[in-house]
Amino acid sequence: MDSYDVVVVGGGHNGLVAAAYLARAGRSVLVLERRGETGGAAVSFRAFEGVDVRLSRYSYLVSLLPRKIVADLGLDVELRRRRMSSYTPAGGSGLLVDTGDDDRTASSFRAVTGSTADFAAWQRFYELTGHVAERVAGTLTEPLLSEVDFRERVGGEAWSLLFERPIGETLTSWFTDDTVRGVVLTDALIGTFAAAGGEDLRQNRCLLYHVIGNGTGDWDVPVGGMGAVTGSLAAVAAAAGARLVTGAEVLAIDPDGEVRYRRGDTELAVRAGHVLANVAPATLASLLGEEPPERPEGAQLKVNMVLSRLPRLRDPAVDPAEAFGGTFHVNETFSQLETAYREAAAGRIPSLPPCEIYCHSLTDPSILGPAERAAGVQTLTLFGLHMPARLFEGRNEEVREAALRATLASLDSVLAEPIEDCLLKGPDGKPCVEAKTPLDLEAELGLPAGHIFHRDLSWPFASDPGQAGRWGVETTHERVLLCGAGAVRGGGVSGIPGHNAAMAVLGG
Repeated sequence: MDSYDVVVVGGGHNGLVAAAYLARAGRSVLVLERRGETGGAAVSFRAFEGVDVRLSRYSYLVSLLPRKIVADLGLDVELRRRRMSSYTPAGGSGLLVDTGDDDRTASSFRAVTGSTADFAAWQRFYELTGHVAERVAGTLTEPLLSEVDFRERVGGEAWSLLFERPIGETLTSWFTDDTVRGVVLTDALIGTFAAAGGEDLRQNRCLLYHVIGNGTGDWDVPVGGMGAVTGSLAAVAAAAGARLVTGAEVLAIDPDGEVRYRRGDTELAVRAGHVLANVAPATLASLLGEEPPERPEGAQLKVNMVLSRLPRLRDPAVDPAEAFGGTFHVNETFSQLETAYREAAAGRIPSLPPCEIYCHSLTDPSILGPAERAAGVQTLTLFGLHMPARLFEGRNEEVREAALRATLASLDSVLAEPIEDCLLKGPDGKPCVEAKTPLDLEAELGLPAGHIFHRDLSWPFASDPGQAGRWGVETTHERVLLCGAGAVRGGGVSGIPGHNAAMAVLGG
């Protein structure tokens, strides 16, 4: 039986980060990936036959990937900053957040809200979250701080607003306008099925991770698509000596370090000093033959589109290229988000599905083939909120189509023309649009119930005193570590759990 210092189960971005660090440190490393390529959810696809457009099919923007990891591993990755943060249609006008022009943003707030008060509150709110980001981003790649030490870094006001009170209470006390409240709330709900006032604060944890990336909270576009990020990681890991094996489905993990897997029709086994599990905790429990924890639940509809042109807006003051160049919010006011949550919790597709969109190709046209670029083709990536897996159980095909129809109708309600009129048609005459439900993500990527964070996000500090000073990747088995999104400080395309698992092995 072959033996390695480390076997990494799952070749997504976190597994590749761990493999690269460990191989560069001289450890023998084997990565086992079930799919036919490494990269996990952070890959690029030509999703429509005969259309030369490489879509970031599952994940699409980068914020949490620390510069430290990029520098340590010498990654060949270019991330481009978007000038437009967001645009939110509001009646015949819209709320435009232009990071390069505060006066223009202030004017937009006045037009939508009728005063300057909410813009002043907006600036104060993001000044506060920016302070938190600056203070804690660097701790994500260090041993866990105790809750007391973390709170001291954050400061009392921010701790109360972000870590103790439901974010819904903060938003209703800070802002008067329903649209402004909703724009902030959306970042608390990506991949998280929760009410704004939920007492368990899942929504607060999600918001925190959305505002702390690299100390700025900026969400950047990876040039070449998400596949460029994981492609560089795979190349670095392989160059350092890690062995990357695809088409390898792991069947079982023994706590003593034996891993059984299937490749083709052959079952194989390998021994490891450490096993790094780049899979969800529920999946790891099954592989260990243990009782799995409570099943998590994903809550999103992912829609990819290729357009012949961008749609016209109802707001003549804003160029569609500006509106779609940042995050385009659709029916995401505070009250609309709360209504959609209640409807979905009751087992119904939201009557007006809230969603948000951005256009990768505006910032990075390199994902378009020469003919598509010359023709003015654009991409749209849509993330639908409050679409929990429970809606699709037992009838995924039927409900996927219904959810897509409802979501496109929601988008049409804020445009000056139907989005269908702008969809590019492939050589087969079919419009270039696809939808992925939580159950699709489970089948294709192994995410339990499609949960993009593997389970509910954790606070990025030690939840009990015994965790302080550790890496947040430990399990009850000394040889087995988590290195995926379900680790403490997991979630998003960050590489942080992969880095931290590697440091735990290396004793760093």
